Amino acid sequence: MAEQQRSDALKFYVNGKKVTVSDADPETTLLGFLRQSLRLTGSKYGCGGGGCGACTVMLSRYDPQTKRIHHFCVNACLMPVCQLHGAAVTTVEGIGSTKTRLHPVQERIAKAHGSQCGFCTPGMVMSMYTLLRNKPQPTMEEIRETLGGNLCRCTGYRPIIDGYRTFCESENCCQVNGSAGCSANGDGPLEPAENGQTETSGKEEFLPLDPTQELIFPPELIRMAESEERTTQTFRGERMTWISPVSLDELLQLKSQHPQAPIVMGNTNLGLDIKFKGVVHPIIISGFRVRELFEVTEKPEGVCIGAGSSLATVRSVLEKCVCSLPAEHTQTLAALLEQLSRVAGEQIRNVATLGGNIASAYPNSDLNPVLAAGRCSVVLLSREGKREVPLDKDFFVGFGKTILKPDEIVLSVFIPVSRKGEVVRAFRHAPRKENALATVNAGLRVWFEEGSNVVKEMSVYYGGVGPCTVSAERTVQQVIGRPWTEATLSDAYRALVDEVTLGASAPGGKVMFRRSLTLSLLFRFYLHVLQHLKDTNVSEGEIPSEQLSAVEHLPNIIQPSYHEFQDVLSGQSEQDPVGRAVQHQAALSHATGEAVYCDDFPRTQGELFLSVVTSARAHAKITHIDVSRALSMPGVVDVFTADDIPGKKFRFFTGIAEEILALGEVTCVGQMVCAVVADTKPHAKLASAAVKVHYEDLPDRIFTVEEAVEKRSFFLPQREIQRGDVTKAFQEADHVYEGEIRLGGQEHFYMETQSMLVIPLGEEKEMKVYVSTQHPAMVQEAVAETLGIPSNRVSCHVKRIGGAFGGKVTKTSILASITALAAWRTERPVRCVLDRGEDMLITGARHPVLGKYKVGFMSDGRITAADVRYYANAGHTPDESVLVIEKILLHIDNAYNIPNLRGQSAACKTNLPSNTAFRGFGVPQTLMVIENMVNDVAVVLGRPAEEIREKNMYKETSLTHYKMEFDPENLLRCWEECKERSELDRRRLDVARFNQQNRWKKRGIALIPVKYGIGFAEGFLNQAAALVHIYKDGSVLVSHGGTEMGQGIHTKVQQVASRELDVPLSMIHISETSTSSVPNTCPSAASFGTDANGMAVKDACQTLYKRLEPIRKQDPNGTWRSWVAKAFLERISLSATGFYRGHDLYMDWVKQEGRPYAYFTYAACCSEVELDCLTGEYRTVRTDLVADIGRSINPSIDIGQIEGAFMQGLGLYTMEELKFSPSGVLYTRGPGQYKIPAVCDVPLQFNVYLLSGSHNPHAIYSSKGVGEPTLFLGSSVFFALKEAVAAARSDAGLSGPFTLHSPATPERACVACSTRFTQMIPQEETETAQPWALELP
Repeated sequence: MAEQQRSDALKFYVNGKKVTVSDADPETTLLGFLRQSLRLTGSKYGCGGGGCGACTVMLSRYDPQTKRIHHFCVNACLMPVCQLHGAAVTTVEGIGSTKTRLHPVQERIAKAHGSQCGFCTPGMVMSMYTLLRNKPQPTMEEIRETLGGNLCRCTGYRPIIDGYRTFCESENCCQVNGSAGCSANGDGPLEPAENGQTETSGKEEFLPLDPTQELIFPPELIRMAESEERTTQTFRGERMTWISPVSLDELLQLKSQHPQAPIVMGNTNLGLDIKFKGVVHPIIISGFRVRELFEVTEKPEGVCIGAGSSLATVRSVLEKCVCSLPAEHTQTLAALLEQLSRVAGEQIRNVATLGGNIASAYPNSDLNPVLAAGRCSVVLLSREGKREVPLDKDFFVGFGKTILKPDEIVLSVFIPVSRKGEVVRAFRHAPRKENALATVNAGLRVWFEEGSNVVKEMSVYYGGVGPCTVSAERTVQQVIGRPWTEATLSDAYRALVDEVTLGASAPGGKVMFRRSLTLSLLFRFYLHVLQHLKDTNVSEGEIPSEQLSAVEHLPNIIQPSYHEFQDVLSGQSEQDPVGRAVQHQAALSHATGEAVYCDDFPRTQGELFLSVVTSARAHAKITHIDVSRALSMPGVVDVFTADDIPGKKFRFFTGIAEEILALGEVTCVGQMVCAVVADTKPHAKLASAAVKVHYEDLPDRIFTVEEAVEKRSFFLPQREIQRGDVTKAFQEADHVYEGEIRLGGQEHFYMETQSMLVIPLGEEKEMKVYVSTQHPAMVQEAVAETLGIPSNRVSCHVKRIGGAFGGKVTKTSILASITALAAWRTERPVRCVLDRGEDMLITGARHPVLGKYKVGFMSDGRITAADVRYYANAGHTPDESVLVIEKILLHIDNAYNIPNLRGQSAACKTNLPSNTAFRGFGVPQTLMVIENMVNDVAVVLGRPAEEIREKNMYKETSLTHYKMEFDPENLLRCWEECKERSELDRRRLDVARFNQQNRWKKRGIALIPVKYGIGFAEGFLNQAAALVHIYKDGSVLVSHGGTEMGQGIHTKVQQVASRELDVPLSMIHISETSTSSVPNTCPSAASFGTDANGMAVKDACQTLYKRLEPIRKQDPNGTWRSWVAKAFLERISLSATGFYRGHDLYMDWVKQEGRPYAYFTYAACCSEVELDCLTGEYRTVRTDLVADIGRSINPSIDIGQIEGAFMQGLGLYTMEELKFSPSGVLYTRGPGQYKIPAVCDVPLQFNVYLLSGSHNPHAIYSSKGVGEPTLFLGSSVFFALKEAVAAARSDAGLSGPFTLHSPATPERACVACSTRFTQMIPQEETETAQPWALELP
């Protein structure tokens, strides 16, 4: 049989070395091959779907026809290894290393402090490297665009942009387009500021970029391309066969023989189906080597582009045509270019093809509506012959379906030039400004009678409002034959409302918004055409000035940003690094791909891979688990259930039991039921999908907090706190107002998914656990208790973590316990690395919260009483929810001294995955409710919100509502300095003027304070320990209980040790965090890691320094090395432990008083936004942030933490949405559906100032915790948006407080604007229709 024949040899190069593969499997991706076969682990697995860019590599190919070498970046996670024949792959390891020489692109991101956890850094490096290979002096716009396909969850992107703008060609790129902290082409670094210094050095401090030193393209590949006989290649895997023909005839013959076999080009659709939907194709046909599919022919009547051309190639062809043709012929070409610039990221555009985009027929395809509107056609080919068909309403026949016959292929696409009097435009709206699938898009064309404004022909096509591309034919008929006027279009709007409809349960939801977008985009087209008629002298009418904003783009030029921090203390030694902007200790390792993460550890002999089986029901009894099919599959070793656990089957996080694996009943979709172990990850994944769990559904599923309240479903205790007489104060208030706000959850989206490796040592029941966790001691304890062995047999090791944000504590310990169970039972090493979708489903998120408030206030703005109730959706198990609702109440006052205040909070038990700790731990939710309440007070009184905020702030040494005394001086200083730095008073006038002059764009500005308590209210969690060794050569090894997850704790601890021992940083090393070195550690959380562990290391170092004192006195002119050597000879111990007891913090909920925090971190932030009222899209124009973090130990790291937290908050409050189906299934399981901020979302001007002259006696070296507090300041963008929406509502005749829930997505912002177009959409009857998604919390 053909399937039993041998596979052909696959030849390509990786980093200049030849690779020959004789058994290539079609299901193997380049990423898997690099990491497992070649041990090149610099390229990371972040999502597996081409959405995050962590796996970016450069692919190079030689074109024998043009004799040119092409370099382009790709996502290795989607690139089939079978497609690499004749290609050269360059990974991050291939461009430079710390062992040989760094590449400038690696050095500059490190020196600019552009890496924190470092997991995304190799992908960023390779995207930029590819750009530089193609254009050694890029523009700032090209840099921004090339980084658009890469996500980072830590940095906030600003330092990455700063580092890479030093490559800019422009002499003044930094002054025009970027940070004032960059001197791109000057004679040297910028002068230090009065109270700080710029962060990015001058060019002469960087390695120069020398294109002559790059890896050459392998000559053998050129010879292969020029002379090798081109023959069909066949690669056979376990389940699929890949056939790669070289001629068009052979391709057609294969398609005729295998009509159901898909043709793969870029693998951006097919790869996702195989990976995430379990689709299996016995035969896959690759058209990549068929030259006819890539031919481009330019004719006077248009351009014909081969269907195999990548979107990047199409863009290049169109740009050339637009430049060479008369303007009147380029309407369709320019419209397509407009769409292509925002389709996906650079990596996807480089491989996704024009033909694939058409043939896949996705309903929200960005190109198909434009191609259809622009009178384009396609050539279809089969063995039966050729036919050319128009791309119109008849071409797309359903979801993912076209008129293509099973044996037909798309050969080429013809794009005609536009005719005189023809106008074509393309529009799109997406959840994120760039690199996101469209919510709604449109292609619109109108052709006028010669010399008039009477419509001769018109096409209107939409994507995203039906199962396929939709033609609005009835709407068009309202326009044809009539003049292009508002009256004509008004009839068209009415027809469009009736023609394009969506049911309440339409997939994707957002029904009202999507329908209103069809009207808004048509209106925008109307104005564009009006302008065109004026410009071509057909009509004298022009767009009214107040309407012009509808056709103007939102601002997108990155402006100079500025960062300021305190200088070190006068007289401080040059060697003392404390207070200096020291580079992250692993920055260069991050940038070179040398940094080792949990899944980078080499495979060991006999290692197995674990895959978990999760519940498919929200509330059901498990009647049977059928593992027979799974056990019979290749490579499968065993399946484990709760019955196999030898020790405890539960974990206790807040005193309530949580099952490790389900015992008889499941209470949410995504609960772990059992686990499969197999010899490889693919085998384990296939086997886990084959496990059949039989259920018997149980009644009374609960999903929302309202349902939980109705059924009294809570995790106890509920909490309440009060000061003053709230009831009496309400009676005496001039005004009383009641309101509410809903806050959605937030996925952690750490770049490195949950990862662990458990190795049984085979002796004395010992287990080594390598894991990505914030709490090694909890993992150690969990594994020991699960296996029923003492903790001293389990050692837990954490090298570094690729981001965590609170999400790698509780669920990580459970996953580690399951993995350890498998290792225990099989007596073999077991690795578990969750896929992104699994991770998002299993591990929970930030708690969604419903906040209800009643507020009493006086006419002068003083708030005299507030009664606030919080309902947090905890999910199906308690996790840390009770602690979260406690912290919610402890921060209920934020910065405000409200004399009569009552708060109540409840953790609602529902049948959703358990929510857990997330950066801020409830504080971002509680403060959002309070600030929304204050905002409503301002609206009721008709005063600026900052005036009400300022009037109610703590003004002098005060008691909080839990009777803790504090001095708000620095809070007020942050507020006043932020007002001054942001020029708030002047800009508020500018905003008012802008809003008066613009109907469809509105601006808003908001100033927000934060008072954030640092430390654990549970006093025992504030302790820390350390172990410091000095070796005979003088080198120092430091171990402490904190884990490095990007926050820079290792770097700061090294700075502490350097100061205390008076040795250079270069002599100090931190290898890992290990329970064998430092036992009984507390979690790295609550912004307290450096506070606690820094003090423990300081204690140990002081002990050692004191021991060496007699030696130093004996030989005062000696060196550190000589003193250490002498101490060893004199038998002085060169090892010491350090301990920090921590503050005695507590909270007595019975007495409603305590000291739950060591101190407060203060900050204030002012943000200005510009909002497009027609689509809800916005840009953050400028952000000024002033933070009091005491005396910073490392300003560059702290500013990075501030910026990263702010961007995470911006995502929480304006972008990120978790969506669940009505049956409790999580829809949003990856970057394709869940959008975190990208480069395009960074404030165009982002200024950060560290408050000067601040001291903090409660923490090491007078510093303060910084990781969490500024996340809430992302809400300044929300409230600026809300102000912009209020301005739009004012134009619509609406006033007073209004509801805007969080996140303020474009959908919510647009609907709240209540424009004429949203008002035209009838309110659907929703009582009987089931919505597409749950309305949480």
